[in-house]
Amino acid sequence: MIPSWTPDPDSGIAIRTVAANGLTFEVAEAGSGDHLALCLHGFPELHFSWRHQMPLLASLGYRVWAPNQRGYGASSRPVGVAAYAMDHLVADVAALFDASGAKTLTLIAHDWGGAVAWHFAIARVRPLARLVVMNLPHPVCFAEALRHGPQRRRSWYIAFFQLAWLPERLLALNGAAAIRRAFRGMAVDKSRFPDAVLDVYAAAALRPGALTAMVNWYRAAVRHRAAMDAGHGGRVDVPTLIVWGEADTALGLETLDGSDRFVADLTVRRLPGVSHWVQQEAPEAVNAILAEWLPRV
Repeated sequence: MIPSWTPDPDSGIAIRTVAANGLTFEVAEAGSGDHLALCLHGFPELHFSWRHQMPLLASLGYRVWAPNQRGYGASSRPVGVAAYAMDHLVADVAALFDASGAKTLTLIAHDWGGAVAWHFAIARVRPLARLVVMNLPHPVCFAEALRHGPQRRRSWYIAFFQLAWLPERLLALNGAAAIRRAFRGMAVDKSRFPDAVLDVYAAAALRPGALTAMVNWYRAAVRHRAAMDAGHGGRVDVPTLIVWGEADTALGLETLDGSDRFVADLTVRRLPGVSHWVQQEAPEAVNAILAEWLPRV
């Protein structure tokens, strides 16, 4: 396996391959112990997006795994849209936890990873200690927001991604220039996304079959809509932290409305002037929030 990211030797982060749910996952790992903090990235990210948080989580006593989710980086790429339906994504998380041998699980997630984490928590697939979601609303709140013009306009790309082959063809043009723009273009503090960072994401996206797999997450969400139903009344029964960059141009603040209807023990921390890429653009602020809210283990 050629890693999609080579961590700094001083970071305490290593890359390993983990077999789970019939697939192989490229996993960034730090720390040790029986309490697993499983960090789930979004689109078009990688485990690399948690590089600032992994050392902190390890210092708090967690064993930290940040997998490249199915289709991303050097992880397996199942063929076909159906392979990226939500039930498979949730099953991956359960299988990774089981493969870790840990006794306790905390999920920390962003963007699409947040959608997977919400569904995992709602379905109670495995017992959770805590849930942290960054810039991805509760699935019922998001569905409600999509019924209205502002969020529907922001989410135009979901419809575009339903087209065959064209989205990935355009995303790949000029060395995956569109992937690079997705980060730097949306960021408020563009200095957080120098060329060296964007090179990691672009190179991973240009691996054979990667862009089709990545876009298939969106295709599956529409074509296999039943798997996106929240179930269990959408209730989340574990302490939950939402961290939100307020300058998110993909998801409006109104998508947070009503979150407390579904989460009894909810903490929301909003960061003004920070984009959708919250944990990468404001790692100091995000890490301070995590250090305050998460217990040492």
